[in-house]
Amino acid sequence: MYLFYLDESGCTGALPSATSLIQPVFVLAGFILRQSHLDSFTREFLDLKQRFYPGLLRGEFLSLITEEVKGAELRKQIRAGSRDDRRFALGVMNNILGLMERHQAKILGRIYIKGIGAPMNGVAVYNFSVQDLSTDFQRFLEEKNEFGAMILDSRTKPSNVNVAHSVFTQKFKATGDAYSRMVEMPLFGHSDNHAGIQLADLLCSAFLFPMATYSYCMGHVHSVHVDMSFDLIRSRFGHRIQRLQYRYETEPAHWRGGLTVSDAICHLGTPTLFGPPRR
Repeated sequence: MYLFYLDESGCTGALPSATSLIQPVFVLAGFILRQSHLDSFTREFLDLKQRFYPGLLRGEFLSLITEEVKGAELRKQIRAGSRDDRRFALGVMNNILGLMERHQAKILGRIYIKGIGAPMNGVAVYNFSVQDLSTDFQRFLEEKNEFGAMILDSRTKPSNVNVAHSVFTQKFKATGDAYSRMVEMPLFGHSDNHAGIQLADLLCSAFLFPMATYSYCMGHVHSVHVDMSFDLIRSRFGHRIQRLQYRYETEPAHWRGGLTVSDAICHLGTPTLFGPPRR
């Protein structure tokens, strides 16, 4: 069995101007993990926390799961911290990716670069993204001949119900179950006790959000969310994240899955997210 942990970064609100403080990017992404790896994955994540944040340990070792390391804070250390802060944040991020690589995690996600002054239907974007990612997860499970479940970071009850219903209608439609390998509707958890959701937050907020704002918004959007320092994240980790994607060929030379970027500013493709090709 496989578990697909999902979280978000940014918001689904429209970007009214190039100088607005509203986040110019919305990310919904996560990673697939074999369920049999969950125990060792979680313990290694707690070890990582104890090593980098020894002050978080206020009781027994397992209590570390309730002390979250937020991706937005790592991003802030890269953008506005001292050289030592940046070195520390990059060390944490390097180990986070190492954890995912050791456990053969596979990344899927949707990234939206908002148009400046353009409308954005946040509910439709979120629901479509979950359905689209469910399609990719279904394909992954078919390839593995396995079953799985999606676990999302909980938002509000109405939002959760709306998202789950968008999948429900596809699982029980008259023409057949579109997600036959998913054992249930998307499940919603609180990150306090889910290492997978915490790692999905770090993936979205510490890696993908700043990589996307730098890659697609630099020179077009002028706010605290877009910063030259974020190139450091892309140059250090972009190609490692690229290799962690789950992608599949639907027909000759036509690929789906992985991270998909919809750029409403310059209409650049997804490869821009990862930086220049390596030679």
